[in-house]
Amino acid sequence: MLTKKQRELLLFIHKRLSEDGVSPSFDEMKDALNLASKSGVHRLVSALEERGFIRRLPHRARALEVLKLPDTSAIRAVPGADDNVVKGDFSRPAAPASESIDVPILGRIAAGVPIEAIQHEKDRLAVPPDMISKGEHFALEVQGDSMIEAGILDGDVVVIRRGDTAGNGEIVVALVDDEEATLKRLRRKGNSIALEAANPAYETRIFGPDRVKVQGRLVGLIRRYH
Repeated sequence: MLTKKQRELLLFIHKRLSEDGVSPSFDEMKDALNLASKSGVHRLVSALEERGFIRRLPHRARALEVLKLPDTSAIRAVPGADDNVVKGDFSRPAAPASESIDVPILGRIAAGVPIEAIQHEKDRLAVPPDMISKGEHFALEVQGDSMIEAGILDGDVVVIRRGDTAGNGEIVVALVDDEEATLKRLRRKGNSIALEAANPAYETRIFGPDRVKVQGRLVGLIRRYH
């Protein structure tokens, strides 16, 4: 889910790349979104990058690549709601089963203090096919609030691509000491591995490399509105 400003910036960058072949400068982004300073642009760009919508190309000035766009047919501004949030419009008819892919829900994952390791399959979840790439995927229900600044809330369902490797800074399911599973941002610091929360109320936990095993990396998130 993108905020209104994040979505405006993403579409502005996409438009400029399509028209000129060059991404706009931070000053141009600031003016286009009527922001008071470039620090606001930095925060929006970082948020879009963390959510996998854009990528910064290394060693090149003003180099951004749009990786995906929001499904404009599936989102709308909700009257009377927070103007900075774009909410899902779930009033559309459900997509045919052939247009979705079932993945197993393997239990709950802590986005706070680690809880017990991933369980066996407890249910199935229909996932949009554009959220799934090659490889094996599974879903987990999020418990806790330590990843709220990455847009992951208590009660969300995260879709994970199974694997034992991840890039520095990616959000992963990590297994600690072969018994505790947690959802955190992974950072490699020398010979150590840091599991970072996205909530200042939680401390970064640092482990030796033999204590942490990557179980998969985050590729999607599903939020139910009741």
